[in-house]
Amino acid sequence: MTAEAIKTPTYGNWRRPRKAGLGSFGLIGTVGVFGGLVVVLLASLLSLQAALVIGAPIAALVVPLAIRTQDGRNVYHLMSLRIGWSRRRSRRQHLYVSGPLSARPGGRFRPPGLLSRARMMEGRDPYDRPFGVLHHRHRNLFTVVLGCEPDGGSLVDPDQVDIWVAMWGDWLARLAHEPGLRGASVVVETAPDPGTRLAGEVLTRITPTAPPAARAVLEEVVDSYPSASSEMNTYVTLTYGIPGGDRRDPDDVLTELALRLPGLLAGLVEAGGGFAEPLSAERIAEVVRVAYDPAVAADVLDARSRPGGTGLRWADAGPAAAVETVTAYQHDSGVSRSWLLTLAPRGTVRANVLRSLLEPTPTIRRKRVALIYRPIDPATSARIVEADRRAAQFMATSTRGMVRARAASEVRAAEQTASEEAAGAGLVEFSMVVTVTVDTAAEVADANATVRNLVGAARLEMRPADRMQAAAFSCALPVGILPWEQAMIPHELQEAL
Repeated sequence: MTAEAIKTPTYGNWRRPRKAGLGSFGLIGTVGVFGGLVVVLLASLLSLQAALVIGAPIAALVVPLAIRTQDGRNVYHLMSLRIGWSRRRSRRQHLYVSGPLSARPGGRFRPPGLLSRARMMEGRDPYDRPFGVLHHRHRNLFTVVLGCEPDGGSLVDPDQVDIWVAMWGDWLARLAHEPGLRGASVVVETAPDPGTRLAGEVLTRITPTAPPAARAVLEEVVDSYPSASSEMNTYVTLTYGIPGGDRRDPDDVLTELALRLPGLLAGLVEAGGGFAEPLSAERIAEVVRVAYDPAVAADVLDARSRPGGTGLRWADAGPAAAVETVTAYQHDSGVSRSWLLTLAPRGTVRANVLRSLLEPTPTIRRKRVALIYRPIDPATSARIVEADRRAAQFMATSTRGMVRARAASEVRAAEQTASEEAAGAGLVEFSMVVTVTVDTAAEVADANATVRNLVGAARLEMRPADRMQAAAFSCALPVGILPWEQAMIPHELQEAL
């Protein structure tokens, strides 16, 4: 054998696009600073007192735009978050009660919050498989949910993993060419295995004439195996919008989405997604029902294995009661806490950087890790990478010392991004939401410490979604909730802030 070293592929080069503006002010803050200076100078021609009277309120309005947290939020963002939470509490919108004994019309258990106005539809793909489509009527968006069983990275050659990563990047790049696609997400859900499927497979096959010793061994396996095993589900959601905001017939939308599914599923299989298929309306309702009430997971699996399935409908997939607090979200038999990504791993990483975060955690009832993607069309991608490239070159030529060394590294990263985009690679904005569910509120503190350890091992920086735990919980579900589509302020204006 030779002493040739085995190189492990590394990945990275993700970076935040540089925003226009002076320092941390942003575009709007920069316009406010220079506009205020012009107004103050004109007022100073009259008198010094007039300049002070005009300049003081302008400074009071502009300075909060420059004070930012680590994740880029300014004072106005923090104030709007607290004001919104106070308004929801005063209107008692943080409380939710449904069912026959509630004041809600219909007496059904509809999902709350961002999912309260969603409507479920169902169609058939070219292979005559049923697939559910969630219609978010307030935004006129349509979401398709795909279920897949990834092959995993154990006992797989690094070359094969590198191929999967390349094919996954190609699949994400092709999403930018999907007509009307607004965003996508990948949700990995882990939970302890209740053993229902194992019991259904083993106990039903034991014959009455089986030896007592063999029967005892099988029964012991059924009782003890679930304590050391776990359940892992992976979902991919694709959310489409109607170009121009036009209203279209739901049947036409279902037909168009059905024609796109085979190509999307084939791309997932090539990227290591394993067996992939669209989820039916009943299956989507089951996933949401178990998320809100983890105690019924075993009953849902048991009913699904029987002829006829669960028969669960979207109108009954929500909780009977839910209470949102500053730091948690209580719903039926579980208490959840969510975290939002603030900074991706710096430098280069290996393919298994998220393994510790995605693997099951024994002390947590359920855990969902949602990667949210926003594909950018090729024309906008070219403008973004060229603007980043010019900004990096300007910083490299206008700085000195150690700061210049960092600026030179930024230039190399920007040049690599520009060359990859010119060669056909796609540009995608991404974020992450992590939600953990425990049995009682007393266990939230332990879950918080566990998540901090997992996030540190993955080299991520995340912050708790305080004062918006209910919305973050919905974003982590495989139902196609896109945060930038739910905001009252347009995405372009938020970027300018």
